[in-house]
Amino acid sequence: MFDSNSWTELQDLIDGLATIGALKELGVLAACVALAWFAAWQLKRSLDAGSGTVAFGRNIFDGVLFPVLALVLALVARHLVEGAWKPTLFRIAIPALVSLAAIRLTARVLRVALPESRWAAVVERTVSWVAWVAVLLWVTGVLPPILDGLESVHWRMGGAQVSLRNVVEGALSAGVVLVLTLWLSAAIERRLLRGTATSLSTRKIVANLVRVVLLVVGLLVALSVVGIPLTALSVLGGAIGVGIGFGLQKIAANYVSGFVILAERSVRIGDFVTVDTFEGRITDIRTRYTVIRALNGREALVPNEMLITQRVENSTLADRKVLISGPLQVAYGTDLDALLPRLIAVIASVPRVLADPGPAVQLAGFGADGLDLRILFWIGDPENGQGNVRSDVNLKVLAALDADGVEIPFPQRVVRHLTQPGLDDGQIQAPAGLAPGDR
Repeated sequence: MFDSNSWTELQDLIDGLATIGALKELGVLAACVALAWFAAWQLKRSLDAGSGTVAFGRNIFDGVLFPVLALVLALVARHLVEGAWKPTLFRIAIPALVSLAAIRLTARVLRVALPESRWAAVVERTVSWVAWVAVLLWVTGVLPPILDGLESVHWRMGGAQVSLRNVVEGALSAGVVLVLTLWLSAAIERRLLRGTATSLSTRKIVANLVRVVLLVVGLLVALSVVGIPLTALSVLGGAIGVGIGFGLQKIAANYVSGFVILAERSVRIGDFVTVDTFEGRITDIRTRYTVIRALNGREALVPNEMLITQRVENSTLADRKVLISGPLQVAYGTDLDALLPRLIAVIASVPRVLADPGPAVQLAGFGADGLDLRILFWIGDPENGQGNVRSDVNLKVLAALDADGVEIPFPQRVVRHLTQPGLDDGQIQAPAGLAPGDR
């Protein structure tokens, strides 16, 4: 692995670190790093950039802009000091800054574009290891012999000669293209979702379409960089079409249904819906599924196809007002002319009950034990729950009934004892066909 040239370069590097020029280079590099941090800090303040962005990160050091500025300043400084002394530390610092910029770019883009992905951390660690190992091999002079060895391994693919070095370099270039595509799509999506000119659902569908188009274009560019001709994708496209027709039809249906839902706005983010006995508020509409959050905190991931093919109860499609009703029974003889206005006023005093349309109390029927009344009232915030406002109304009604002395009847039955002439008190006539002693 180590040839004579590698040992010579490594020995020159070690000897250069022991000179006075290395100390001067260290000071120049420290100044470049400090100047890069100050410039990034000033830009963040002037642009009023938020925390966690790709360029600035959370604390400037973990963003992309800082290592890029430091790299540019280091390249300029190396060009300036080459006439004064032979650069040594710059041979280590510049590859290290290139690797740091690549690592920061990959990490920040993955965290912004795919914040909930589990494999984003794995990709970040893999890129970090590859980048720092490449720096070590470059500084020690081992990388050129390795590249020559990869170049010697080659084969024919179609009518072209392909080497292992071409595959590795193409894969790295494709990774850079895809990372830049993710960065661009995440930036456009964030800008679209931040606007207020159109509805959130419309902005969501535009953001999803932009991401899909950019990823497809980035994939095609990456394949071209690797050396795979795009004409070969015709066979792959046919295979993908067959796969969608058989094994991937559900996934494809969910993706298409997601765009249909966002386009026709049958359900929107923030709507209160009931799907397959699950009730809650829609918090997000993804390309494959919709997130519905219930009032108790549970979340359901409903495939978009279900929202197209099954019955969906949308309580807030045309109007956010929801009617709530409940039964009430009072005793016969109650003065309803005085009681009903009193109950309506009490129900209207509950904070969440709407005044327009106002509450109502109706005589629903005549029960076996009392008069059947029905309480009706409207609320305008169903996402805050119905059980709590129903309980508040019931407590107010109960307090009003107790204050007015209105009786809530309980089940009761009236039993009549009928006697016949000629029978003593307490003597019961025997059924027909039975003698008195046959009981």
